[in-house]
Amino acid sequence: MEVILVIHLFLALAIIGLVLLQRSEGGGLGMGGGGLGGLASPRSAANALTRATAFCAMAFFCTSLILGILAGRNSTAGTSILDALDEPAAEQTAPISELPENPSPMREGGGEAPTAPIAE
Repeated sequence: MEVILVIHLFLALAIIGLVLLQRSEGGGLGMGGGGLGGLASPRSAANALTRATAFCAMAFFCTSLILGILAGRNSTAGTSILDALDEPAAEQTAPISELPENPSPMREGGGEAPTAPIAE
C-alpha cells in the first residue's frame, strides 16, 4: 500500500509540472519563444505534453481507486468502539460495600479533622 501511495504522490507532482509547462491562451509558463530548442515544433511539443498529462491523469485516477479499495478493506467498518470494550461501564464501578469507611481526605485515621483556634 505504501508503494502505491508513493507512486500516487509522484503522479500528482508530475501532473502539476506538466500542466504548468503547457502553453495557455496568454503564454503562461509555456514553451517560451523557441519551443524545445528547435528539436521539435511548438505544436508537436504541446501535443506530447497533452498526451503525457492525459497518461498521468489516467494513472493518478487508477491509483486513487486502488488506494480507496485498499483502505475500504483495511477499515473496521461495521464495528463500533463500544464493541471493543470488555465490560460495560456500569459493571466496572466498585460496589458500596468495598468503599473505605472514612472517605475523608483530611485524615487517614478517622475522626474529626483538626481545626485552628479562632482568634477574637
